[in-house]
Amino acid sequence: MDSTSTDTRRRKLLRLGTIAAAAVLLAIGIGSIVKGIDGRSTVHETLAREAIVGLPTFTPKAIAAEARESGLRGVALPTCAVAGEPIDDGASARCFAEYMRIDALMGTGGATYSQMPRFATKDGKGTSDPALALKMPNGEPMNNPARQVWVTETALATALNTSYMAEQVSLFGTAVGAALLLVGLGLGGLGLSGARVRLQAGAHATEPRVSAALSRT
Repeated sequence: MDSTSTDTRRRKLLRLGTIAAAAVLLAIGIGSIVKGIDGRSTVHETLAREAIVGLPTFTPKAIAAEARESGLRGVALPTCAVAGEPIDDGASARCFAEYMRIDALMGTGGATYSQMPRFATKDGKGTSDPALALKMPNGEPMNNPARQVWVTETALATALNTSYMAEQVSLFGTAVGAALLLVGLGLGGLGLSGARVRLQAGAHATEPRVSAALSRT
């Protein structure tokens, strides 16, 4: 086998490999776009099903006034607004979660779960000493109700923040899919154009042979 034949085979394999790689990238790109769109749609549908609507006080100005009245200090307040708006996408879910945290802090006097006493007391201040806590009918110390407020808020806020993250991941997947689609189209075009150029070159190469054959007859 001469060097020309070997070179031709290598070029053919390179073109086929380029076209195959393009096909794989196109398939992955289309799949990523479809999954990304489907994921974002699922987030929106799931949130809309809960029928959550922002409270009238869920604006930066209103929540700042409430925080001052409750004596809450040194806490970063939300800068977004969802008052009266349906919570049906990742951005509004995240904003709603920020307001929920402020509401919980106002209810606990600015203390987080780990900063609150474990048990309830008659004066409402709470204590971590079981002997000083209010007792339930079975004699066990009563848990601090403010802690339950924080647990509930954390559970709901985590779910809302998860919706936000899920939407961001789906958007990222869609963007990556679009990028892979473009790369696949570029590679496919390169491979197919190389094949066309090779065919045209072969056609031109046969023309002199045909002319020479005709001239000898």
